[in-house]
Amino acid sequence: MAFALPDLPYSRDSLAPHISEDTLNFHYGKHHNAYVTNLNNLIEGSDLEKASLEDIIMQSAGDASKAGLFNNAAQVWNHTFYWHSMAPNGGGQPTGKIAELINRDFGSYEDFASEFKAAGATQFGSGWAWLVIKDGKLEIRKTPNAETPITEAGVTALLTMDVWEHAYYLDYQNARPNYMQVFLDQLINWDFANQNLAAAA
Repeated sequence: MAFALPDLPYSRDSLAPHISEDTLNFHYGKHHNAYVTNLNNLIEGSDLEKASLEDIIMQSAGDASKAGLFNNAAQVWNHTFYWHSMAPNGGGQPTGKIAELINRDFGSYEDFASEFKAAGATQFGSGWAWLVIKDGKLEIRKTPNAETPITEAGVTALLTMDVWEHAYYLDYQNARPNYMQVFLDQLINWDFANQNLAAAA
């Protein structure tokens, strides 16, 4: 069964002015959609045609001969996860269990925010910054291009921030740090992080 572009969890204008409808029209409507289309073309008629997205990612990860398959499948997954990592009226201090673990594992929200922004800022070129949990402890990761922490055993992704230029260039030009600050202050979806944390328990 062919994959479909997943619905956004909000309207395309509801993250404005922090992320514009124009950005979502391109980022979601064009880029994300292209990954879905490419993935469907790559699996058509293959033994992966009926596999889940996660299975396709796991079976193609680290295999140079399947790089195109991995890149498109992982980008479908990463982008879907990213849309849910943001929410209208999101941002600010975490609440619930994730707040407890951030204080425990990073010392404070401010220390977490500093490390998270550093991961995004030092990811050379295109990629992602992640908050994950491994062995009961929160960690910050960065991955290049389409790489995703779901390929690592024992790691559960809780949140991600897209630092590919198409995530922010229309709204912030080359000022990636400004976009990352707004992501934390106005967009980050702590409810989603808490849901993922509960599922990982």
